[in-house]
Amino acid sequence: MNPEKIFDGSMVFSIVLIVVVFWIAKKAIQIVPQGMEYTLLRLGRYQKTLEPGFNLLIPFWQSVGHRVNMKERMLDVPRQEVITKDNAMVSVDGVVFFQVVNAAKAAYAVDDLEYSIMNLAMTNLRTVMGSMALDDLLAQRDEINQRLLQTIDLATNPWGVKVTRVEIKDITPPADLVAAMARQKKAEQIKRAQILEAEGQRQSEILRAEGEKQSQVLEAEGRKEAAFLDAEARERLAIAEARATATLSRAISEGNIHATNYFVAQKYVEALAKFAESNQQKTFFLPMESNGILGALGGMAEMLRQNVSDSSFSAVNPSQSNKPTEE
Repeated sequence: MNPEKIFDGSMVFSIVLIVVVFWIAKKAIQIVPQGMEYTLLRLGRYQKTLEPGFNLLIPFWQSVGHRVNMKERMLDVPRQEVITKDNAMVSVDGVVFFQVVNAAKAAYAVDDLEYSIMNLAMTNLRTVMGSMALDDLLAQRDEINQRLLQTIDLATNPWGVKVTRVEIKDITPPADLVAAMARQKKAEQIKRAQILEAEGQRQSEILRAEGEKQSQVLEAEGRKEAAFLDAEARERLAIAEARATATLSRAISEGNIHATNYFVAQKYVEALAKFAESNQQKTFFLPMESNGILGALGGMAEMLRQNVSDSSFSAVNPSQSNKPTEE
């Protein structure tokens, strides 16, 4: 045999052996990256799940089935038309956030996981939003998200999936409906402004009435106080006149001529004053016997002088005022 041919055959065998060993090693060693899980098949049947890290397989006996992404993912829900409970047509779209928690179920319980979740979300979106009125859709978006989350999460549980969030991105009513809603909103704002203005006027009138009431109360109290003071003044005047009349009556009864003249002159002066206050009386007639009148007036002056003298004397000699007069 030719040694060169033997050497060439050995080289080829060695190369083939190295390639086979390398291929077997590649099949036997599986390094699973973080965030992924692989399903392990034994003769085509699911055996277990390979976790992230270094894993050894038996070539030709075991093989990798599916490589499953275990990270949280986002799935866009396409825009679709939905008829609400009050027969309004709206256009909606959304997003679904989900995470695979069981790689085996996600790989073998459903054929196309993302497509199935998307169709499930679209179906439940139409169901939930179709059972609500348009005003509720626009005002209760959080409630819609929660209802969709509970429904989709429960439906995807057999697939080894956990739905973490469902969000409605946009709800778009028709253009004519948007214009009608804008007019309604404007009318409500005008109505609210009119109500507030009327309420303000009402409060202003109430305050004005309260002020007038307080003013009338104060005015009435002022009139009451003035009437009380006027009555008190008239009472004091009446008391003074009564005392003067009593004094004059006592003097007349004692025969004091000056007191008599004072009384007659006072009545005469009062009569003249009443004549002067009359609007129809312009001419005054004095009696022919003027001496009597002048004498009465003189008596008044004499009586006043006597009273003044008596008062001065009593003030100067208070000790002698009480002594009896000797005849």
